[in-house]
Amino acid sequence: MCWLVYIVVLTDLTHWYCSSKCCCCLCTVRCQKFLISCVGEDWIFLILLGLFMALLSWLVDFGIGICLQSQKWMYVNLESNVFLQYLAWVTYPVVLITFSAGFTQLLAPQAVGSGIPEIKTILRGVVLKECLTFKTFVAKVIGLTSALGSGMPLGKESPFVHIASLGAALLCKFMSLFGGIYENESRNIELLSVACAVGVSCVFAAPIGGLLFSIEAMSTFFTVRNYWRGFFAATVTAFMYRVLAVWNRDEVTITALLPTNFRQDFPFDLQELPAFAVLGIASGLGGALFVCLNRQIVQLIRNQKTIKKFLMKKRLLYPALVTLLVSTLTFPPGFGQFMAAKLTQMESLETLLDNQTWSKQGIPEEFDSNSHSQAWKHPQVNVFVTLTLFVVMKFWMSALAMTMPVPCGAFMPVFVIGKRCVRMCAAALSGAVTHTVSTAVVVFELTGQISHILPVMIAVILANAVAQSLQPSLYDSLIMIKKLPYLPELGWGHHEYYNICVEDIMIRDVMYITLNCCYRDLHDVLLTGHLKTLALLESSESMILLGSIERAQIQALLSLQLGRPRRLKYLRDRATAEKRLSVVSHPSSEDGSTMVNQEVHFQVNKVKVQIHLYKMWCLPSVLKPGSVKEEWEENQLDEQVNFDNCMIDPAPIQLVESTSLHKTHTIFSLLGLDHAYVTSIGRLIGVVSLKELQKAIEGSVAVKGVNVRPPLASFRDSGTSGTIMNNENKARDLHKLWNRRKLMSLPKEHRASDSDEKSK
Repeated sequence: MCWLVYIVVLTDLTHWYCSSKCCCCLCTVRCQKFLISCVGEDWIFLILLGLFMALLSWLVDFGIGICLQSQKWMYVNLESNVFLQYLAWVTYPVVLITFSAGFTQLLAPQAVGSGIPEIKTILRGVVLKECLTFKTFVAKVIGLTSALGSGMPLGKESPFVHIASLGAALLCKFMSLFGGIYENESRNIELLSVACAVGVSCVFAAPIGGLLFSIEAMSTFFTVRNYWRGFFAATVTAFMYRVLAVWNRDEVTITALLPTNFRQDFPFDLQELPAFAVLGIASGLGGALFVCLNRQIVQLIRNQKTIKKFLMKKRLLYPALVTLLVSTLTFPPGFGQFMAAKLTQMESLETLLDNQTWSKQGIPEEFDSNSHSQAWKHPQVNVFVTLTLFVVMKFWMSALAMTMPVPCGAFMPVFVIGKRCVRMCAAALSGAVTHTVSTAVVVFELTGQISHILPVMIAVILANAVAQSLQPSLYDSLIMIKKLPYLPELGWGHHEYYNICVEDIMIRDVMYITLNCCYRDLHDVLLTGHLKTLALLESSESMILLGSIERAQIQALLSLQLGRPRRLKYLRDRATAEKRLSVVSHPSSEDGSTMVNQEVHFQVNKVKVQIHLYKMWCLPSVLKPGSVKEEWEENQLDEQVNFDNCMIDPAPIQLVESTSLHKTHTIFSLLGLDHAYVTSIGRLIGVVSLKELQKAIEGSVAVKGVNVRPPLASFRDSGTSGTIMNNENKARDLHKLWNRRKLMSLPKEHRASDSDEKSK
């Protein structure tokens, strides 16, 4: 009886232990899923991105400050010897720039420049694999710190847009470990546009201006659902960036980055608005001139073959020479004394945004001896002379310095130059260079001053109008210089784009494959072209477009047909056939001697088959005319293609032949297309790619399609009766094609049946 009680108690304890263990496992799994779902949320990603970029921006500023203070320390401690001063003033930036160029070139050449042209191209749908890697991130951060620490007229804002995009891409890869949603490519591209706003915000502590700048400068079409993401991430970044300044005791509390205290009761007179308008127009001309000068310098170097070959061999020589030239001209005891060369960019901005009046009625005021404004005073020349010399010299120096192969931007140098011209209208020159209006909002957040919103907006809008009519933006100019596959903007007032149709610019000789083609056709298509996708037609006679197939799928079909498994199967079948033939030709005898001979003969054939297999598979170059291998491959290539296991896009983007160029540009920009098929009642008649569209927009079509009628315009301008008859014929053909397509179906991808799934 006691044994029975013991067994019952032990059984109950076992059941209780198993049930509690199952409950613990279930709770653990649920907690794990809950944590994964929470970590995979957008707000977690945006907080991590904002905090990381704010910390990184602060660290980069800290490194730049150490480099600049070191240069000043060497200059001050060598006052007794002017030659040593000059040597230290010139050698220090040359070493930093050379290190930046060499390190970037060795680790990741994609980190050179601002990075905004590449990000714009990626956001348009073009794949640039090496632009969002960890090596590019490291090269960009270290190279930018060294380049800006040299004191050259370079900017931080544009490279940090690229750095923020790199951080977002790397964070997406990390977050994909917690949730599969971050493996979605289209969603990650949306997060890149958010990262652009973060990049601007962590430089100027301007979340609103950063988001608006990312919309204007980076995106052709902006997704509305990204608004809250951009505002949230940019706000976290700006807040953390200013908190770090307070923590480092650089600031007492969280304020604007460069606060001002202009008059609020009477900020400007109504009669001054025409003066602001004139300044806006002048800024537009200056911005267009800056973009043109930068492009001309690059083209001058590239067109001179001798200089180009020399610089290609000595890649570090060009940045060293440019730095030597700029440093020599800005040497303070030399020519630099006439343009406040002792001040850094941030110190110059502080002096230009203070509330001190520099002159009254044309007479310069006396500056405080303890302030940075004293650097603008010269005993022999007027303060206006120093400002003018600074604007002229820094203008071409900045355009020249941007051509160096180092991570750099142009927003801050242009911003500083604009401040030299007039304080609150610096946004006009920056907006003219970048073709953005959001620079005005950046200025308001940067200075904490919004009283001049009306005159600043007038100046910025007029500057944009002038600059856009003369030159592309700086980023579009760099895209053209780098020859990136980017679709240019249509511009203003080009009514001829509505008169040009797709049939006027499309390619009519289209490479395609048919539903009843053989593997030889696939082989020929792969050899003759380099297209990423190919059109799949019903037949060469009907030209009905059924879908499109990627090049990788065609290669997979050929590999499946001519690959090693089919070769082995063929050799095994052939060996089996030879064995059967030998058995039939040598019938068995009573003593069994024939069976032994058959076994020996089979082993010999097996060895021959192995040797033959080695020659066929391991030595594919040994192919003699009329050999067994050639005959087998020819037979395989002549077989009809089986599309059952092939992934086919049944609905590729299609345009009709009468689609206008303006509408085609909108579709390509909105969907990020690389190409689109042109059909007429389902029949393939051509294809238009990004290249043809770009040529048409840039004016490669005869006389831009303005004075010369397009080739097929006469058919579109036919009479009303002809149009009616044409429409009736098209409707009749459409009904015929519809009835035919109901009787046929596309090959479907092989899917596992329900029984297979259950067995799995």
